[in-house]
Amino acid sequence: MIPAGILITHFYRYLIHRLKAVNFKLYNQILFILLSSFIKALLIFFVLAIASTVFSLNVNDLTFVNILSSIINFSVVFFVWNIIYFGYHYFTNYKRAEIDNLRLEAAGKESELNSLKAQLNPHFMFNSMNSIRALIDEDPVKAKQAVTQLSNILRNSLLMNKSKEISIKEEMNLVMDYLDLEKIRYEERLNFELSIDPKTEHMMVPPLIIQGQVENAIKHGISKLEQGGKIIVSTKLNASTLLITITNTGKLNTEKSITGLGFNNSLQRLQLMYGKKAEIKIEEIPNSKLVKTTIQIPLKK
Repeated sequence: MIPAGILITHFYRYLIHRLKAVNFKLYNQILFILLSSFIKALLIFFVLAIASTVFSLNVNDLTFVNILSSIINFSVVFFVWNIIYFGYHYFTNYKRAEIDNLRLEAAGKESELNSLKAQLNPHFMFNSMNSIRALIDEDPVKAKQAVTQLSNILRNSLLMNKSKEISIKEEMNLVMDYLDLEKIRYEERLNFELSIDPKTEHMMVPPLIIQGQVENAIKHGISKLEQGGKIIVSTKLNASTLLITITNTGKLNTEKSITGLGFNNSLQRLQLMYGKKAEIKIEEIPNSKLVKTTIQIPLKK
């Protein structure tokens, strides 16, 4: 009896691996378990019946009811054993697939973030070079000063590219370099003010996230105004959210979208890193001739 049971279970295990039954769909696994449990019960019963005949044991008890009862009892035992075995492998495979999906998702996000940063740098460089080009004929001395400012920006941006996140303090250093560069170009037409909450200085943000919106404020706001205007950059904590606002003189053009590469790029990077709760909103403040861009980043728990 025992050798027969061992032989049957070993063959059954070989069959599971051969058919890769643990990888079947759940519905097919249940059918396989029911069928295999019944077949194993029949085999065990026949082994017992043969053993009873060979050893001249009492076979009067082998009535139809007893036979059916024995087969059902054996089937239940094998069914429970199969449920435990397949259940263990089902949840193990599920966890493994979940981990693989998370790794794949992380790799995809990493690739997409790198692609977005690669897009942003040429865009940023193109606008900076345009600023310098405008100064070359108009004021060569200021053009040289602008090249020095640009070299500072390049050095900082290259260092930032090595990290997914940088502190607000580091980002604001880059913003200052950029504003100083643009100040050379716009002179008295551009004024700016920074209001950074000291509690936020060491909080982490994606590189160029603030600079990109400052760039938009100049391109779509200050540059359109003959008398120029002012840009105010501020940060503060609001419950479980970091709020960064860039306010500039100007008006929203409802006929033309201002959400170009810099805006869309920043929004995609934010949501890749912090989820759908991360937002960038642009709105015109009523009766003020001001446009406000708000960057909202949920704090990591």
